[in-house]
Amino acid sequence: MDLQLKGKTAVVTGSTAGIGLSIAEELAREGARVFVTGRSQPNIDEALKVVGKAGDAEGVVADVGSAEGCAALIRQVPKVDILVNNLGIYEAKPFAEIPDEDWLKLFNVNVMSGVRLSRHYFPQMLAAGWGRVIFIASESGVMTPAEMVHYGMTKSSQLALSRGMAEQTKGTQVTVNAVLPGPTRSEGIIDFLKSVSPQAKDAAEAEAAFFRVHRSSSLLQRLIDPAEIAHLVAYLASPLSAATNGAALRVEGGLLRSIV
Repeated sequence: MDLQLKGKTAVVTGSTAGIGLSIAEELAREGARVFVTGRSQPNIDEALKVVGKAGDAEGVVADVGSAEGCAALIRQVPKVDILVNNLGIYEAKPFAEIPDEDWLKLFNVNVMSGVRLSRHYFPQMLAAGWGRVIFIASESGVMTPAEMVHYGMTKSSQLALSRGMAEQTKGTQVTVNAVLPGPTRSEGIIDFLKSVSPQAKDAAEAEAAFFRVHRSSSLLQRLIDPAEIAHLVAYLASPLSAATNGAALRVEGGLLRSIV
């Protein structure tokens, strides 16, 4: 299927590894010109070795988890057709031990990065009559995990932000959607799995224990491959997805026990 992305430009935040890297690679493969973002030039250079093989890609060094970093990205890339707000951080911590600074840090990185960039690019898309804003949220935004309530809060916020922005797109060809990945095989995930299953002897046992104890409702019962998420994101970025707007689309392995 031709996703009709040739000639489109896209920014993918946090795209030097994991889900973001796979999304950048998939968009480039489909013909979009992709701006890969990250906090360091070496990381950007490594990511471009992957994304550059797939298609047209350029790197932008900017820490979009901060207001200054968002401003730096906007200066270097003042206009795009597709914005993928992928940047996110997480940690496992008992609720009573989460200090104010951790709540604020996760909100600033996970939510405000998307707010700041959307505040710039979204009005341009509305004026042009075409554009795509995609938030990489999480199933944790629907079913808040007990081991990281502050992370779940940020993902719920992204869902509210996405839907509220979509309400402003009536009569245009602009869409705003959120994607809900489940636990995904990405950088740092094994350390996280081991932190919540400390008795596990190795990575495979930690993964199995995590799904058995903490995500027993998952139908997939394994970590999701980032490419499996990127395929959905590429479709949402495409003109072919025009009728999908204001939606929260699940790619979480059947973890959420809901029919909608």
